[in-house]
Amino acid sequence: RFRYLAKTSRWRRNRRNRKVTKTTILTTIPNLIENAVDNFQDHEAVVDGNLRWTFKEYGEQINAAAKAFISKGIKPGDRIAVWAPNTARWPVAALGAHCVGAVLVPINTRFRGEEAEYILSRTSAKILFTVTDFLDTNYVDLLKDSIDQLDLEEIVVLKGSTPKDCTTWEKFIESGISINETELEDRSKQITGDDLCHILFTSGTTGKPKGAMLEHAAVCRSYQTWCDVIGLTSTDRYLVINPFFHTFGLNAGILACLMTGATLIPHPIFDVPSVMKRIPEEKITMLPGAPTIYQTILNHPDLENFDMSSLRLAVTGAATIPVDMIYGMREKLGFETVVTGYGLTEASGIATMCRHDDDPEIIAKTSGRAIEGVEVIVVNEAGSEVPPGEPGEIIIRGYNIMRGYLDDPEQTAETIDQDGWLHTGDIGVMDPMGYLDITDRKKDMIITGGFNVYPAEVENSLMNHPEIGQVAVIGAPDERMGEISIAFVVPAKNSSPEPREIINWARERIANFKVPKQIIFVDSLPTNASGKVLKFELRERIKDSNQVD
Repeated sequence: RFRYLAKTSRWRRNRRNRKVTKTTILTTIPNLIENAVDNFQDHEAVVDGNLRWTFKEYGEQINAAAKAFISKGIKPGDRIAVWAPNTARWPVAALGAHCVGAVLVPINTRFRGEEAEYILSRTSAKILFTVTDFLDTNYVDLLKDSIDQLDLEEIVVLKGSTPKDCTTWEKFIESGISINETELEDRSKQITGDDLCHILFTSGTTGKPKGAMLEHAAVCRSYQTWCDVIGLTSTDRYLVINPFFHTFGLNAGILACLMTGATLIPHPIFDVPSVMKRIPEEKITMLPGAPTIYQTILNHPDLENFDMSSLRLAVTGAATIPVDMIYGMREKLGFETVVTGYGLTEASGIATMCRHDDDPEIIAKTSGRAIEGVEVIVVNEAGSEVPPGEPGEIIIRGYNIMRGYLDDPEQTAETIDQDGWLHTGDIGVMDPMGYLDITDRKKDMIITGGFNVYPAEVENSLMNHPEIGQVAVIGAPDERMGEISIAFVVPAKNSSPEPREIINWARERIANFKVPKQIIFVDSLPTNASGKVLKFELRERIKDSNQVD
């Protein structure tokens, strides 16, 4: 495995004179837990409905789960899966597993039985934690046709009715009563920064999902840097709407709260009314998410009826961000700090970040610059770095890079080259100061009449139209042009735009080959649990409805 600490890259030289606050780096997740309990004892750690744990109580819950794992015979390196929505017991199960050296395997709550079975089978997971009552779905039932083919030794139900042959959460915890503190401490002390902590499966947009193997030290260092950059503190109350199964909800949510003493407030389902209601109820200060989340709140007709004054910190990215949205977040929602960033699962979820004192234009139009100790460059097809301002593939090298894909050396070698560079498949442009603008995915690029069209660039332009609230651009087959671009548009509040007017407006601002050939108005864009637009669903709509002119 390649480990590289960069201190001489172009943007690093530009920052040598800036003062950097040094943080003591904790190298394992058990270290984070111990440190949090010691430093924030009686501070509120977790809020979930009527449940309110201090950090001391949170630590006790985690230790109880860890003892139960020992009693079940879980060994270092064994895989433990969690397939459940955000709830207080989710981090307890996950962190308890970390404390005994087990490897966490989160499963997407939107997966169906066959998809979850694939991950459970690939990882040989020993115990599954799940629920039977989420969005009218019994996850145990989804596995009934395949459970005999899996390596699962036990299914523990975190919430909901407990089917036959499954274990209640309470019974699971009771099983560890006979394990003493010394035995648990010995297990935790054996864990090193080089050990695996998570296996996080990618979305599988180009085939079957691949399991990115992440290590304790890389994840701990990455997110202590993340916390320092955004300024998360023990005074923050953090509403985690990003799902825990995602690298953001897990690392920048659960672990970040341990690192800083912030209060973790899990939110199981993102819907605007419930989030807007919870912000004043719990005096939420930290609300991260995809741009669509903030845009939806800003466009909500009842926004004036909700007290948003407690909000102070937002972290966003992964999509086009209009400058007006940044101003709206500050002026209408009261955010003091808005930060954008870029990362992917294979890089522990983080690579570049804006800083809190960057201008709104920089925050909206870039994903920031490389975090300390990580190199990010843009290269051409030959692998040579391109000059500032020219597009190319983004590649990353540093301590944050995954060990590799689970049991897949060929895919690992294709993704991480011999010099340790992770090839992201994302297209970007770097400015002279090292700020990165993500223009698109290689696979999302549209080739129309021989010209390359990057949807994110078109979306960014269209978002300047006063009657467009949200937009997503996709490619569709065309006999004459090869492909044409189609824009799905959510109109801005109290507006009724016309397709032809939008197209004519766009022609005045971008090259003709980039202008969408069709505008389709929708009430909302399909998104995943993290708020990221699901463009494959939009492509399916086009295919099924033959809406292309």
